[in-house]
Amino acid sequence: MKELDETSKMILAEVADLHKIPVGAFNIRENGESVGRNSTANIEIVSKTDKSGIDIKIKPGTKNESVHIPVVISKTGVNEAVYNDFYIGEDADVLIVAGCGIDNCGSADSEHDGIHRFFIGKGAHIKYVEKHYGSGKGTGKRILNPVTEVYMEENSSCEMEMVQIKGVDDTTRVTKAELKEGAKLLVSERLMTHDDQRAISKYDVDLNGEGSSADVVSRAVARDRSYQEFEATISGNAPCHGHSECDSLIMDQGVVLAVPALKANNVDAELVHEAAIGKIAGEQIMKLMTLGLTEQEAEEEIINGFLK
Repeated sequence: MKELDETSKMILAEVADLHKIPVGAFNIRENGESVGRNSTANIEIVSKTDKSGIDIKIKPGTKNESVHIPVVISKTGVNEAVYNDFYIGEDADVLIVAGCGIDNCGSADSEHDGIHRFFIGKGAHIKYVEKHYGSGKGTGKRILNPVTEVYMEENSSCEMEMVQIKGVDDTTRVTKAELKEGAKLLVSERLMTHDDQRAISKYDVDLNGEGSSADVVSRAVARDRSYQEFEATISGNAPCHGHSECDSLIMDQGVVLAVPALKANNVDAELVHEAAIGKIAGEQIMKLMTLGLTEQEAEEEIINGFLK
């Protein structure tokens, strides 16, 4: 594997909690090219031949293994779209860690668009962690536009942890899912924007099979003059259960738009949505200040607890 510079190592630690070469299957991408890859007996990673990206093939019954596919951009002016497809065999149970970090110290925009498709076999379970991070003192933007498509077979399950806490100037996150009988989807989104940043999250979930269920939960903080938009549409096309929830804190001149939507196409579809937008309560700050924290420290403590 190619030796990474200190900036790239810092980004890897932020987006994938990697401080050394991971154990198991991995593909590390830096500034538009793969700089390290490893397959295992049960997990094969191969390059696509028709476009930029990789295929990750996980054998049926694979247990207690992981796949890391982080992306690092440490140059200004990098603009790429990468297509990654995951084929998860029946009864497998694996952890997949993705994420992208951009350190832009120049004047040109840097952008990464990651298009991920998951084909989850019968009875399989995956936990998918995707973290986004931005840094650098340049005037060029740090732009991330992920697209995630999830196709779930009978009695499969998928946990998705989507995190963006710092430094990304502009992002549009699009997530689509189709669930068959007994499939279960759990999405946890944590998001913070600041300065003039813009973040849009769109979820479109089709509950097609009897007994399928989806729980989409977003917690977000909009600071300074940033703008956030949350759209979630859950369609119940069979006897199923769907729930979406958006809890947001606004600070300074931040703006948040929440657009939850439910579509019941079956009389036995049970669908619920919740949305709440507010500010930090003054009594919460005062209580923490009585314990010796400054007002700013109290705000940060409340935000950190809210986004956990």
